Amino acid sequence: MNLRSLPERKPFLTAALALVTLAALAAGAISAEPRAKDLFGARKLPAVAAAQSFGFYSKGCFAGGVALPMDGPTWEVMRPSRNRRWGHPAMIALIEKLSRDAQADGWPGLLVGDVSQPRGGPMTTGHASHQIGLDADIWLTPMPKRPLTMAQRESMSATLMVDEKTHLVKEALWTPQHTRLLKRAASYPEVERILVNPGIKKKLCDTVTGDRSWLRKIRPFWGHDYHFHMRIGCQPGSPFCKAQETTPDDDGCGKPLAWWFTEEPWRPNKNPDAPKARDLMTMANLPKQCQGVVDAPDAPSLEAVTYRGGSAAAIAVAEPAPDAPAETISSGAGSMPAAANAFAPTPKIGIPVPRPRPGN
Repeated sequence: MNLRSLPERKPFLTAALALVTLAALAAGAISAEPRAKDLFGARKLPAVAAAQSFGFYSKGCFAGGVALPMDGPTWEVMRPSRNRRWGHPAMIALIEKLSRDAQADGWPGLLVGDVSQPRGGPMTTGHASHQIGLDADIWLTPMPKRPLTMAQRESMSATLMVDEKTHLVKEALWTPQHTRLLKRAASYPEVERILVNPGIKKKLCDTVTGDRSWLRKIRPFWGHDYHFHMRIGCQPGSPFCKAQETTPDDDGCGKPLAWWFTEEPWRPNKNPDAPKARDLMTMANLPKQCQGVVDAPDAPSLEAVTYRGGSAAAIAVAEPAPDAPAETISSGAGSMPAAANAFAPTPKIGIPVPRPRPGN
């Protein structure tokens, strides 16, 4: 076989080396892109704009968010240092309504976990969803009779309702009030899904009598044994919000539930070291409107965008102070913050966030 001489091959080697160098430079440019979770995690107040969700629950952001007050007559916000008590006004209003209705049903009051960051987007830790202001976690631990201190809210553990070996509800802990709380949450037309541990779903399937139509909204998923996850649908005025699939019409107590009590769902993940989506997302992975959301000016103050029975929705879009001129949310690139400082590390004591499939 005749091989080209080295001088003849040199141009080809030079071209190949150039391609490798360009590929390395491109890879370096991609890795140098700021992570979306760092940019969104650094924003402590919502964007000044009309309330609107962009993208999907696990890949998006939102503008015009409002905060659930830290305390109410029928609720308390947990883990306040995480600054995740923000949501679309419709979600915050629903949490308040659920707290009042649940108390009337016999539940002492809600302990509210994570809703969203001020502008949504990927979170620095924990959830894959909660990105568009339409998800909220409610603890399955009732609100104590005495108000919790800030220190207690940071350190108090939620109650584990499910046996981790049998995947069944701990009978000594489950009460009819738990069932009524979930039924009340599922009763609202805007609620599309409620995620619970498979053991909790089974308990409801085995015990609920009479009207069982609401059970179709109760969906089993890994984790969710300390709390339930309430999700509402895309709201009016959010044309770029992507809806989820509708739930089946049946009660969900048949074959799909039985699968959760086989070995398959609990086998270790085959690729436990794979990075999570939130750790890889850059702004280019999110809807184009999210760049405008993260760059938009802050709301005038925390008080101005704290929900007070409907007033915050109007305040959130009011013109800010003269030294912070209003800007329209757009898809333009805009400038990135020079530095993105996340909030303080999340406490590791009894944090009720969804635990993923084993081994991940």
